Amino acid sequence: MEILWFLIALGLLFGVLGPYLLRRRAGGIRLAAPGSPDAADPAAYGFVPQEDQDVRLPGADEDLLDVLNVVQATQDWKAASQLLAGTGKDGEVRWQRVQAFAGAASLELQEKPGVGGAWLRAWRADAPKDPGGAAVHAEFLVQQAWRSSVAGSDDFRIILEEALKVTEEAALLAPGDPVPYITQLAVARGLGYGPERFDQVWAKVIDRAPAHMGAHLAALHYWCEKWHGSREEADHFATTAAARAPRGSLLAALPLFAVYEHVPDVVLVQDFFRTAVVSKAVEGALYAVHSARPDDPMPAHVRHLLIWFLVRGERWAEAMHQLVKVDGHVGAVPWTLSADPAAEYTVFRNLAVAGYEANGGSPLTLPR
Repeated sequence: MEILWFLIALGLLFGVLGPYLLRRRAGGIRLAAPGSPDAADPAAYGFVPQEDQDVRLPGADEDLLDVLNVVQATQDWKAASQLLAGTGKDGEVRWQRVQAFAGAASLELQEKPGVGGAWLRAWRADAPKDPGGAAVHAEFLVQQAWRSSVAGSDDFRIILEEALKVTEEAALLAPGDPVPYITQLAVARGLGYGPERFDQVWAKVIDRAPAHMGAHLAALHYWCEKWHGSREEADHFATTAAARAPRGSLLAALPLFAVYEHVPDVVLVQDFFRTAVVSKAVEGALYAVHSARPDDPMPAHVRHLLIWFLVRGERWAEAMHQLVKVDGHVGAVPWTLSADPAAEYTVFRNLAVAGYEANGGSPLTLPR
């Protein structure tokens, strides 16, 4: 028990002092007081302050952000409906936008119980046949199940059963759209579908979008050890998808997500983040983001996870190269698994800055 309390205390100390980690002296990164002339300053790299990090999105989507701001300011759903109506069913953008609208409504409701997210309720009431509204409503229910109840509880199952009904409705309203079935993958995981029944849902997804990265991430969760699979099954699913990935696909990064899902709570192996398994998955993810199509919205998801692994592996320069691509938006794993995503992200970012400068880096040496 004493070692457990020690680790907890060490983690808290690290979280508080992380922003002030500084240059290397005598072979290591040391701490310095805020304002010290030796202090590594994230602002010098143009990085956004912690309080201004956007927790709604993993990366920039100006059209979505503009509409989200309008919807949340006016509580009028029509702009959201128009944006989704103009977003193609193929690709990843529609899935991300549905998730963002649902997440915004869910967070509003969490902040203002009984009142927040009124625009989504009005959307469903005023336009029950709008496929965009149905897709957002289904995803909203899934997020609510995890936010407001305990997995496996009666309340949890009731909300997911309702989400299942809405996904079926959304699928009928938008034939060919994979998003309702991707949402159904999360329902299947939460309700504990057996492998055969889960595969039936999965078949509907890949019939519509065989290389959809978001869908593969949703399916990977099912096959993880913490849910209904194992480390071996998750690894097999991820490596098979990566091997079959078309050129320019982000699926080459899927094994990194499988590794992340099975990182032990307390890493006891020295240099775990430099082991062959981790290094191979990181290299695959780096290849994926470097070769991704310019219009692919998914690299931001991969870059955020890469930052987590690269910092843990003390690969400071590579972490900095990813940070400049996503800073300002932290709505992605692993940060969203924290109670304060912006704070969690900022600690890792500041560590990367400190490590980068400890090895001779500076704002002038970091390419944009």
